[in-house]
Amino acid sequence: MEYLQILTKLAAGFLGLWAMTRILGKKEMSALTPFDFVSAVILGDLVGDTIYDESIDFLQLLAALTGWTILSICFDKLTQYVKVLRKPLEGKPDLLICDGKINVKVLYRNNLDYSQLRTMLRSKDIFSLNEVAFAIYETNGTLSVMRKSAYETITRKDLKLSAEPAVLPRGLMEDGEVCHEELEGAGLSEDWLHSKLEKQGITDSKSVAYAELTAGGELHILKRMQ
Repeated sequence: MEYLQILTKLAAGFLGLWAMTRILGKKEMSALTPFDFVSAVILGDLVGDTIYDESIDFLQLLAALTGWTILSICFDKLTQYVKVLRKPLEGKPDLLICDGKINVKVLYRNNLDYSQLRTMLRSKDIFSLNEVAFAIYETNGTLSVMRKSAYETITRKDLKLSAEPAVLPRGLMEDGEVCHEELEGAGLSEDWLHSKLEKQGITDSKSVAYAELTAGGELHILKRMQ
């Protein structure tokens, strides 16, 4: 009977979660909002804890799932129709890169670093920060990117140009600090780097948020936003 009770509640939990997902129209996992994440955690604990608790039958489990579904619908409707509550309840998108300049304060406020930013850009098929005009960090943790017009998608084949070997860009500076490993990997020296900075009118390295050696061998610099 114990095994039968567990299987019955397991089936009830499965059907209840399936029905709840269909009713709420939940987003795919990669697009979870903070509330969706909290909801998933609570639902997992709710079903997991009740399956092996003999004092709770499957009707009580379904009642709990129904109650949570109602609360979720109320929350969605609240944020949908009461606009003033959207920001405190769901958060707001943050502009990480504006007109080619990186907002370091916003980057760190979202617990991101340059390595994570570059990882998210690579998932968008962007391997150089030099290509980015605007980057928005969405409330669901994804990154929306607008390329600079000069880097809009076009292939060398379209222009009937010969193919060139692919080279990954290197980050040579972060927050005014030299990345020695990347600099050595590119076969360059600090003197070369500082001379390039001076040619661009930069005398204080602390004003540099990020410096990148592009695939074409050029030094692209992102300054801190004032």
